[in-house]
Amino acid sequence: MRVACPAKQIFQKVTHVIFDLDGLLLDTESIYKKVFSDIAQRHGKVYTAETRGKVIGTTEDVGARIAVEEMQLPMSPEDFLKEYKAAADKSLHTVGLMPGAERLVRHFHTKQIPIAVATSSGQDTYDIKVEHHKSLFSLFSHVVTGGTDPEVKSGKPSPDIFLVCARRFKDSPKPEQCLVLEDAPNGVQAAVKAGMQVVMVPDKQIEEKATKLATLKLNSLEEFRPEMFGLPPLE
Repeated sequence: MRVACPAKQIFQKVTHVIFDLDGLLLDTESIYKKVFSDIAQRHGKVYTAETRGKVIGTTEDVGARIAVEEMQLPMSPEDFLKEYKAAADKSLHTVGLMPGAERLVRHFHTKQIPIAVATSSGQDTYDIKVEHHKSLFSLFSHVVTGGTDPEVKSGKPSPDIFLVCARRFKDSPKPEQCLVLEDAPNGVQAAVKAGMQVVMVPDKQIEEKATKLATLKLNSLEEFRPEMFGLPPLE
């Protein structure tokens, strides 16, 4: 997969950047994939790439419902969620950063570019994930945890979380002034519906057709060139 644009192409200039969390900043998706697969296997089912594509980027309760329905598991979404959280939380305490994530966050902070996080996680799960990365996540203006935030009425692919996140910047920029960085098709759809440009760093198992809405598609955050969106270039 290559950068999906000519090297000299310039997109609409932005002033603020909103980061997704799972699979974009933190290497959590491999943990989630294993937990979902293990639960499915115990019931003689398979957690396919197609089902995973529907789950990625959703809130935990919605993801549990999709998993149960798609795989026809003999359990309620609530029971699936309990089993999932018990297994996942053990590994999330020590989750690592994705390639290029720390450099990019620190770069934007140094250059005084307003940055925030918009994650489908609930606040309790978010706290577990960032436990060993508090200094880095303290650099963000704010974090919107869609799973528990009362202002986020509907999760991704609805645009709510990104619109709420934009409003909470001190200067409340217009949607078109915000650039979203995402890894999941549901997140890309949400950003587009919010009227924002979106750079996608998709999981390798995500089908090509599920990446079409992205403004720009990359293999890794290490490939990202902020100047293409009018932001200060990496040094």
